Amino acid sequence: LDVFGENREDIRLVLLDMTMPHMSGDEAFLELRRLDPEVKVILCSGYNEKEATRRFAGKGLSGFLQKPFRPADLVGELNRVLGEPEPEREAQER
Repeated sequence: LDVFGENREDIRLVLLDMTMPHMSGDEAFLELRRLDPEVKVILCSGYNEKEATRRFAGKGLSGFLQKPFRPADLVGELNRVLGEPEPEREAQER
């Protein structure tokens, strides 16, 4: 949160885990949104999507990644959220 607060003009997206030391994903998400209501946040969790995201319903969560995920899944979700074209799947798999 400190790094985000100091550099938010340069940060396009936050990849946030549900479980972290010192603060829950819910608390971190709310603080990120307080610092920048437009920040894009992708939640990643070992919990299933429905279970993990229900606490974020209507709060502006940008995306979700089920752990464990492949690098190609991360790249695809980042591109989707940032509105960028997705590179060819074969190149991502390498």
